[in-house]
Order: sequence, then C-alpha cells, then structure tokens
Amino acid sequence: MSIERRQDIRNVAIIAHVDHGKTTLVDGMLKQAGVFHAKQAVADCVMDSKDQEKERGITILAKNCAVQYGDIRINIIDTPGHADFGGEVERVLKMADGVLLLVDAFEGAMPQTRFVLRKALQNKLKPVLIVNKIDKPGATPKDIADQIFDLMVEMDAEDWQLDFPVLFGSGRQGFMDTDLAVATAALGITAGNAAREGGPSLRPLFDAIVQHIPGPPVLANAPLQLQVGNIDHNDFVGRMGIGRIFAGSISAGQQVSVVKGPEGVPHKARVLQLHRFAGLGREEIKHAAAGDIVVVTGIEVDISDTICDVDHPNALPPIPIDEPTIRMTFGVNTGPLTGQEGKPLQSRDLKTRLTREAERNVALRVADTDAPDVFEVSGRGVLHLGVLIEDMRREGAELQVGPPRVIYKTDEKGHRLEPIELAVVDVPEKNASKVMQLMLSRRGELQLMAVKGSLQHLEFTIPSRGLMGLRNLLLTATQGEATLNTVFQGYGPYRGEIEKRENGAIIAMANGEVVAYALFMLQDRGTFFVDVGQPLYEGQVVGENSKDQDMAVNLTKEKKLTNVRSSGADEAIRITPPRKMSLEEALEYIRNDELVEVTPKSIRLRKAVLSETDRKRVSRAAAG
Repeated sequence: MSIERRQDIRNVAIIAHVDHGKTTLVDGMLKQAGVFHAKQAVADCVMDSKDQEKERGITILAKNCAVQYGDIRINIIDTPGHADFGGEVERVLKMADGVLLLVDAFEGAMPQTRFVLRKALQNKLKPVLIVNKIDKPGATPKDIADQIFDLMVEMDAEDWQLDFPVLFGSGRQGFMDTDLAVATAALGITAGNAAREGGPSLRPLFDAIVQHIPGPPVLANAPLQLQVGNIDHNDFVGRMGIGRIFAGSISAGQQVSVVKGPEGVPHKARVLQLHRFAGLGREEIKHAAAGDIVVVTGIEVDISDTICDVDHPNALPPIPIDEPTIRMTFGVNTGPLTGQEGKPLQSRDLKTRLTREAERNVALRVADTDAPDVFEVSGRGVLHLGVLIEDMRREGAELQVGPPRVIYKTDEKGHRLEPIELAVVDVPEKNASKVMQLMLSRRGELQLMAVKGSLQHLEFTIPSRGLMGLRNLLLTATQGEATLNTVFQGYGPYRGEIEKRENGAIIAMANGEVVAYALFMLQDRGTFFVDVGQPLYEGQVVGENSKDQDMAVNLTKEKKLTNVRSSGADEAIRITPPRKMSLEEALEYIRNDELVEVTPKSIRLRKAVLSETDRKRVSRAAAG
C-alpha cells in the first residue's frame, strides 16, 4: 500500500565529516533562497551561533532553519560532523525524511562520514550525495562518488537508497550541478564547457531535494503524536520543545498530554504558543499538521518526550542513543586559589548544572560518587566533555576535573571489552614510519595504507585510551604535518596495557609567585607550563620533568643578594616561553593522580593530593 505524502514540505538534514562544508553550504542556500537582503552583510557560517563553534570552526549543536523554494518549504537541519556530538546527530535525524551527504572532493569518505552515513541509512532516510570543494587542488570528484556508492553497499544500504542523485560543485562558490563537466567549467577548473546561464546557482540542489527526497507521510486524521528532538530556552517563556509532528495536528492553546516513553505516565499540559522556522528565525503560527517541524512553548518537556492527543496518550519509541565511552570526575574546586578568578561552585550548584546539561545533551550521563562534592560525568569523548567544561568556565564557574577514563564492558564469557576507534592519519610519506611507530605503541592495528596525492593515507583500529594525548605526539613527531581523524567503531577485546606518559611531573613545593631567577635556574630540568609572575601553590604541576620520576621544586626562590654585583647580570636571564595547553590537551595529559583546575582565567594542572608528605604516605599505603 502506497503512503500518501505531503508535497508542500521537505525535511532534510545535512550530514558530513568535520570541515567538509555543511554550514557553508547552508549559508549559500539561505542566501540564494532570499532569506537575506541583497545588501545585507552576512557572516560566514551564520548557523554556528555558539561562541565555541565559531572559535573551533566546528558545529557542536544541531540547528534548524527553513527556506521557501517556490511552493515548497524546505526545513533544513544542520548537524555536527564530529563523532563526539553524535547524540545530536541521532536525535535530529528522526525529524528528517532525507539527508544531504556532503563529501570533500579531495579527502573523500572520512571517519565521521561513515558514522553519520550509517546513522542515516539505519533511519531509512533517502540520501542525496554532494561532492563538495571540486575546485580543490588534487580533487577527484568522480572517484569520490564511486567510493561513496561502494561504502553504502558495504553498509547494506537498500536498493532505493543506492539509487541516489549526485551533485558536484562548491558550497562556498554557491554552485552545484549534476553534470561534473558543467560544474568544473563554471568554477573555472577546466575550459571548453559552457557553464549554466545566469551565473553560479544552487538551483540544481534545490531541484534534487524536491525530486528525490520524499515529503513527510500524511497521517492527518490520526491522534496527535509530536516527538521532541531538541530543546531551546527563552527567558520569557522558559523551555521550548522542538520536534516533528508524526501524526495528527496541533494548535496554539490546545490541551495535550506529555508522555515520557511507552511506559511513561501521561501528564496534561496546554500549548502556549506555536512557531515554525522561517529562514534563520521563527514565525508564530496557530496550527500545524503531520510533517511540520515546530517549536512548542508553555510545556515542560525533555528530549524524546511525545506530545500526544489528550484522549490518546500513545508515546512514540524513545530515540536510541549510543552509550558513552569516556568518563571523568567533576568536582568542587579545592585548590588554595579558589575564588580568586571566578565563582567556585558548591556541590549542590555543580550537580544542578550537570543535571540541567544532561537533560538537553542526551549523550551525557551524570552519577554520584562516594565523595559528596565529586560527580562522575560520562560522554562520547574528550572533546564532548571538554565543550561542557569550557561552557562552564565561560559562565564564570570554577571546578576541578579528573583524567578521562574509558568505560569497559564484559561479554557473556566474562572477557573484558574496551571501546575501539577507527583512526585515519594523513601524513607526508617521509613521516609515515614515525606515525606507524606511534600508533603501534598505542596498541593500534593497521587496516589500510594508500597514497592520497602527496600524502600517505593510513587507517588503524586503536583503543580509545590509546588516543589520549596522541594528537600532540603525532604533531611533534611529524613537525605539525599529520592530520588525525577518529570515529568510535564499537567494543572489542582488551588489547593490553598502554604507557600513557613517560615523563614525570615538576611540582611546586611552595605557595607564592613564579620568580624569574628560580625559573631560569631550573630550565634545564624539563619543560615548564608557568611563566614569571604567575601565582602557584604547593602541589601544582608546573612542568614536565625530562626524566621519568616526579620532582618537587621551589619556583618562588629569590636570588641571594651580595655586595658584589656585576653590571648587566640580571639582564643575562633568558626565560624559555612556557608550554601552553588547551583544555582538551590538559585533560589528555594528566595522570590518574592528577587533576585539571579550571577557572574563567586559568587552566592549571595539580596533584590530587597537594602536600608532598601526604603524597608519600598515600604512595606507601598503596604499595603496602
């Protein structure tokens, strides 16, 4: 029996690997659909509204917008490309009927391409392939299209999914075409082919969406079922639920039932306002029907909740989310400098903040520990949890965080399993052997070696714990020329012990400020993380020892004054610039007995036990 579908709507998600051009393409679609005025100044990646998204150059939160193409409204969902934010991808794909799969014409299918494509195929979505950035040097667009077809076959895509259209072009240039020759000529790559009249255009892309992505099924006479896939907040109306209507219709002022999963107990509520997306903004509407993506205000909802007809509280199945693979502790800041640079969170405030984040961030888990002021937070990766920590420090909070640890499982026979990731490294051939050596030392296993232009393309399976701190080692070993991309592959047998950090820590043995003379005299002992004049305290990790054991030093020691003073003696002091770490680098660097102290102004490393005497006592107790 054929399904009747709405012809006035298309719900489409854009999926791709990091930096393959999703958000830039959305910019072009919004511009060419007339969302902005002709003379309006528009920033690049306008959909990336979060500060961290602009700074990191990645999409972290899935976002909605809509354009009008003739008589058809196209709802567009811009999704993250990084696997750490896969929870965002999984829940918003439920709102879509098809996906635009964006692939870089030079890089081809990368780890996150596989991840997001697998999710789209599992959700029975129709793909439209866009081979982007065909004007890149070394691009092989035709080969990339064939590669994606083979990848879909490998992922057991259904026949109707394999019958996908292919477009070639450049999202940044605002041009797409189904004919590769036309696209290359229009972008000035080759001569001899006439480009489409009227200049660069994304019209073929809009046409492909309308022709190949099905409209949403019509279940107009069925009882209301609206599943919440995203949450927003407004200071005036409070929490707002963003979701797709799967059946029935909804009106502003209507009384409804909210159900948390099939086993949930319905509770009644009333819709205050109803909005739909229009360009980058929203417009208030009075009524919406099956297939529409809407914003509902006035109802306290969580992600995966179903808003139902009051007389038919039938919940939809909850949105499946992959389990976390990494956990770390979040605790109240107990350092001696607490409160000097921000607001130290008390245990109650910290738990409230983490619980609120877990309600919106579905891939996050929060649990209590034996310590009342420390909580265990689990997520999809170090970047996933790092973004949360960065958000909290920008809110003015102080906290201390433990090292990331992988989450192990056991199989039916009691064997230990650990998270395994696919790691892809592209590196100049001269440095390939160094990469191989590093990956193998971290229990990586080589899966594929190929030449990609002037680069060596290497694929490994490697334990998640083997990736911690690896990125910096790779960049150092290859003079910054290696690129590393990873994606979670699944749980596999435990691969044995891995040495995390060979060098010991240089630890401050006194409170005070860093003195230039003391720092200068100790420079040959290792690499320092602190600079002259910075405050420090006993137990703070101030550097990395050149040897494998920890070493306590006094960086507050002044030079002894004498009656004899040679001219220009103080000017001879030359301080090597300190090594500065990002938050993620610091988290991956620390050992099990160390913590990262995070404040709005500083990222400090410290020992969990600050006193050297107490550390020795703990060490003896552990040995005995």
